[in-house]
Amino acid sequence: MSLRIGVDVGGTNTDAAVLDGSRVVASTKSPTTPDVTSGILAALTEVLREVDAPDVSSVFIGTTHFINAIAQARGLEPVAFVRLATPPQSMFPHNGWPEHLRSVVGEHIFVCAGGSQFDGRLLSDLDEPGLRAIAAQIRSAGLRRVALSSVFSSVNPEPEDRAAVILAEELPDATITKSADVGRVGLLERENATILNAALLGLAENVVDGLEKVVAGVGIAAPVLLSQNDGTVMSLDRARAYPIFTIASGPTNSMRGAALLTGLQDGVVVDVGGTTSDIGLLQNGFPRESTVAMSLAGVRSNFRIPDVFSLALGGGTIVSDAGAVVGPESVGYRITEEALVFGGSTVTFTDVAVAAGAPEVGEAARAAGIDLATIEQALAVVRDRLVHAVERTKLSEDAVPVIVVGGGAPLLKAVPGLEDLVIPDQAGVANAVGAAFAEAGGEVDRTYSLATRTRAEVLAEAEEEACRLAVEAGADPDLVRVIDVEDVPLTHLPGGGAVHVRIKAVGPFTATKSELEGALA
Repeated sequence: MSLRIGVDVGGTNTDAAVLDGSRVVASTKSPTTPDVTSGILAALTEVLREVDAPDVSSVFIGTTHFINAIAQARGLEPVAFVRLATPPQSMFPHNGWPEHLRSVVGEHIFVCAGGSQFDGRLLSDLDEPGLRAIAAQIRSAGLRRVALSSVFSSVNPEPEDRAAVILAEELPDATITKSADVGRVGLLERENATILNAALLGLAENVVDGLEKVVAGVGIAAPVLLSQNDGTVMSLDRARAYPIFTIASGPTNSMRGAALLTGLQDGVVVDVGGTTSDIGLLQNGFPRESTVAMSLAGVRSNFRIPDVFSLALGGGTIVSDAGAVVGPESVGYRITEEALVFGGSTVTFTDVAVAAGAPEVGEAARAAGIDLATIEQALAVVRDRLVHAVERTKLSEDAVPVIVVGGGAPLLKAVPGLEDLVIPDQAGVANAVGAAFAEAGGEVDRTYSLATRTRAEVLAEAEEEACRLAVEAGADPDLVRVIDVEDVPLTHLPGGGAVHVRIKAVGPFTATKSELEGALA
């Protein structure tokens, strides 16, 4: 037997699921612990009561370690930031950052002559002596993490690559994070993402080491991989270098799980948690990625991240004013203490839904005293809010399936007017199922000049490279496939114009090929 285990760490629960092919053979929910790792250990220990550790072929983990670190400004390191541009510069990436984050990461800012123009031509030659002098200042300040950016490095990465080589020569004990490897077009947002990634590197080493020990400690000798923001997974070595790519894995795992549990590849997915519902668009079995800058704990960034809208509606959402007000306040993880059905005194959405006939949670009799008018009013508010959120998420007026997952999914069965929702079995652990169902991926996101070749030739080259990157990440070369192609003509550029291309390819891991072939058929 060859089994895959998926683990997803949420704000309230840490879920685990074991897949045999596409079939869920075991699952569990354990409380998320402050150190996260203990909750993962508890979840793994629980599912291993039903399967044998030697039968596990791989373990996929979606963790909140890094988003928690950014949100709380804990475990981050100070970062030296180096920009290749034309000195002096007046606008830097730290502008607009929350003060608690900026004070931890610091403002060690350096500008060196270099960079490219918007069409890829050099802005100026790289000032190598000046860069070596900057390295000396970084060394003197005792900084170990360096975030490096270059103007238009998404068009021409060569200046950034050369500068990274020089910095590595001068600072052999430092880690260099290049912006072209992290972010997309948009200088400040790309730099913000690069700095955050550099600040997380020390924590990443500890977290990855800890996860390896946890998995080995329960007797599993299989490979361990981490879920990425785009629905694919990365090796632990890559996670040590790019922890920023794991921070939005929770919503992504839920959407991937929704696809597997329902067999639907396209639709709107609503993940109902304890405090919020995350809503996103499923395309070709993967979450639609954001094409604009997103706020990450108050920092504008533009790296690969799912386009998810969070609605203040979950099982713990507080209902007041005779049902006219539903949220945004929530009892959150205290729901098992404060909700009526658990013996508390606060009326929550869970209480209202159970009183209206949703599958029983806790003791339904404790919610029997809620009057009918309050129930009807609250459910009408919930319905209108969800319908609006789904319409906002869709890209067209056409009807699309709406899949509901998450621990609070069954509550929506009691809402009038939402009878067409698709709520699969195992909806409560869809996130862990999605983690276990992850594939390896490769992506090309680059601007190409059309001065000497055609658009078709450029797309073919980019598609080949995306597939190659997916295979290098572990995808089976016989099953790798392209799932997303975007190309935007940039006719304003000189020399015959240019095109911005983004192509994503995915495929099952070679080690789990036999299992995933059936699921993908």
